[in-house]
Amino acid sequence: MLYFSKFKIISVIIFTLLLSYFTASNFFKFDDNFINRNINLGLDLQGGSYLLLEIDNKPVIIQHLQNKLVQIKKYFKEKKISLKNIILQDNEKIYFIVDQAHIEETRSLLDSDDSKINPYFQQFKSHQFNIENSDNEFILFFSKYGLIQIKSSSQNQAIEIVRRRVDEIGTNEPNILKQGNNRILVELPGLNDPGRIKSLLGKTANLTFRFVTQNEEESFGTEKLFFEDGSDVAIVSKRIILSGDNLIDAQPKMDNQTNQTVVYFNLDRVGAKKFAKATTTGVGKRLAIILDGKIISDPMIKEPIIGGSGQITGDFTFQSATDLALLLRSGALPAPLNIIEERTVGPDLGQDSINSGMLSLIIGFVLVVMFMTFKYKVFGLIANITLIINLFLLVGILTLFEATLTLPGIAGIILTVGMAVDANVLIFERIKEEIQDEKNQILAFDSGYTKSKTTILDANITTLIAAIILFIMGSGPVKGFSVTLGVGIVTTLFSVYFIARLLTAYYVTKNKMKKNLI
Repeated sequence: MLYFSKFKIISVIIFTLLLSYFTASNFFKFDDNFINRNINLGLDLQGGSYLLLEIDNKPVIIQHLQNKLVQIKKYFKEKKISLKNIILQDNEKIYFIVDQAHIEETRSLLDSDDSKINPYFQQFKSHQFNIENSDNEFILFFSKYGLIQIKSSSQNQAIEIVRRRVDEIGTNEPNILKQGNNRILVELPGLNDPGRIKSLLGKTANLTFRFVTQNEEESFGTEKLFFEDGSDVAIVSKRIILSGDNLIDAQPKMDNQTNQTVVYFNLDRVGAKKFAKATTTGVGKRLAIILDGKIISDPMIKEPIIGGSGQITGDFTFQSATDLALLLRSGALPAPLNIIEERTVGPDLGQDSINSGMLSLIIGFVLVVMFMTFKYKVFGLIANITLIINLFLLVGILTLFEATLTLPGIAGIILTVGMAVDANVLIFERIKEEIQDEKNQILAFDSGYTKSKTTILDANITTLIAAIILFIMGSGPVKGFSVTLGVGIVTTLFSVYFIARLLTAYYVTKNKMKKNLI
């Protein structure tokens, strides 16, 4: 029946008023601080920078192969199996030869499901390495799932480091997301000049401390590195005294003695011990401070540094020292990042998008209101009131969850307007059919709502399923569209079967003796 209990009426009113309050908080400033939530505007609406980064996993894969080569040597030595000519081929494969007597044992150690040197992934039904065996020659290379594991781990680490670097700058509500298994999407609303952030994200920030040798040419255990400004070269030892992993803090400061900007750093307990030992035995030597393969500075060690802190000098401006300190604090990236796509949306263009979207919504809304009023008179007016409340509910829920509104999201709201009216049209047309067979108008209206429910639910649930699939499978703008569409479907069903039905019930019961109500 069209009957509504007082409890249901009060519940509907309270729920509607509460969400309307959330909606109003986007347009008015309330002094009671009851709510501190707003809808966030996406990059296409408020302007900002969009960067798509691709992870260069080749150095990571090579590093894993080198580590595995060392592990294989040690493992087979423990098993008393002699390996010959073990080398890394083309930075892609591990090649080695075993004695004829150990071929079967070697194959078993590498290919068994419980292999310790070549782990078996039960969920993928695959080993970490594929094996090629010809007589006593063995070649190991990463399997498909071995590479997936490396890339996934590298991507997760890179996202965390990127997030730290972006947060350190103080960017307003950045959006950092995975794209596939080797890309990272960075959206920075309100940032119109991405030059600095590009510079910070483009650096791996791999910091090492190594001694400068007295050699004039490269030899075993040494390598030639350029200074950061390209002015000179130095031959440095490959042995790493200290790495950036041991840093716990780094800050830019002014050196009062030289009046230069320096980066002051603090080490953890392990790093402090290593640094103290190296500087104690290395008094009189030059210590190269190397960042991403370039020498920043190579100061002379005049005395042991045992306090667990030090400073990096160089030709720094305060901004460059601040950026270097930021990079060191946030940690080194597991692999280099390359910017493969970049877009910048100005605030004026974003405002134009908002204006265009709102104009489309207003035009569509006005046309729908005019049609419904002309077609269904009083009940068209009820449908229009319900439509307005539906928009308030939709915006209120988006505000409650602090959703990000994009231009496709506005398109989803416009689509919701049409779908909400569609439900009312189905109900009213069904009521017209029921009135022809039922003399009692209250029963006819109740039957119209009841019998049209299945059709309306089927139509909206199938659309909701499509919205959920778009949200799961899509990204960026597609997700924005699916969120507003999905929430709009839920609010539409609520407004049609609670608010519109309540208003209809009130009008019909007050005018049940009139003929041709609809």
